Amino acid sequence: MALFSENILNGLVLKNRLVRSATWEGMCDQDGSPTERLRDCYTALARGGIGLIITGFAFVRADGRQLPGKMGIHTDEFATEMQELTEAVHLAGGKICLQLVHAGGQTDSRNAGCQPMAPSAVKVEQYPEQPRAMNFADIQGVVKAFRSAAGRAKTFGFDAVQLHAAHGYLINQFLSPLTNQRTDEYGGNRENRTRFLMEVYWAVREVVGKDYPVLVKLNGSDNLAGGLDLDEARYAARLLSTAGVDAIEISGGTPASGPGGPIRRKIDKPEDEAYNLPLAKSIKAAVACPVMVVGGFRSPEVCEQALKLDADYISMSRPFIREPDLVKRWQSGDRHRATCISCNGCFIPGFKEGGIYCVVEKKEREKADREKE
Repeated sequence: MALFSENILNGLVLKNRLVRSATWEGMCDQDGSPTERLRDCYTALARGGIGLIITGFAFVRADGRQLPGKMGIHTDEFATEMQELTEAVHLAGGKICLQLVHAGGQTDSRNAGCQPMAPSAVKVEQYPEQPRAMNFADIQGVVKAFRSAAGRAKTFGFDAVQLHAAHGYLINQFLSPLTNQRTDEYGGNRENRTRFLMEVYWAVREVVGKDYPVLVKLNGSDNLAGGLDLDEARYAARLLSTAGVDAIEISGGTPASGPGGPIRRKIDKPEDEAYNLPLAKSIKAAVACPVMVVGGFRSPEVCEQALKLDADYISMSRPFIREPDLVKRWQSGDRHRATCISCNGCFIPGFKEGGIYCVVEKKEREKADREKE
């Protein structure tokens, strides 16, 4: 399977097997409306040659918002801005998938506008404050919110949607025995803990139809004592595959997972790369659908090796913050590894300046400019 081979994902033609994995950009207005800066960000990624751009996570309901500058897909009021965004990406030759999320207990009252809710009223390390337990009406309301959000995404011109079921957010909270201590039909055994995920999937599939790509981002493991493990992740992945999901993107970890978290530092050599690949390899052996894998890819050789046996698509996020044209660089014959040093400094401006960017690249550029003077 070639890195730059054209392929089709449920009717969606992709120019290669490289995916921009969802990344919070912090480039939306306070209400969640996308700004011109975010549109320019996605347009640059499209021009850079990425096969599929997955947006930063978009909250499906206001009480599922987590961070400032986060995109909202909870209302029709953003139709104009959303359509301008998707049209700009398409004009630049790109394809764009909207990631849908509810933060659940992994937010706070300030961002959610109310006490956060979660599968169970437990206070775990990844929660900023004590959540309340969701009742049946809450669960059904959030399922409907995902459904409505997916319908908007399709109407607004997005080429696909992805359900965020990883990194400790609400769907992952239902999957995890650590955060789901319910005793009703949504808790207890793995069949019950997977119920919410599948209800969300079927609601989304119903509104978008069978010929529209629906993806899921799934933890292969929470890398956390008492959390979702690989065996249970394989079970959830098999259910999704049987139900007709179009691709599963494998990640791992939560904010409480320490060194096993989703965003790791010091990826200095090829041996440090592809840290979620063993999880993806195990899950790929259990499913019939395509598998994407994210986690520390920096070298084209490592990407190509992963595609030979263990995955169908390679996802990256931080490297594209520094080099939105990385795909074109590799495709042109310059196969040096991505220049991203995995310092995570790119996220700091998202809080302080209304948008992420590579702080290392900015400092290097400013130094070069001073030397020219």
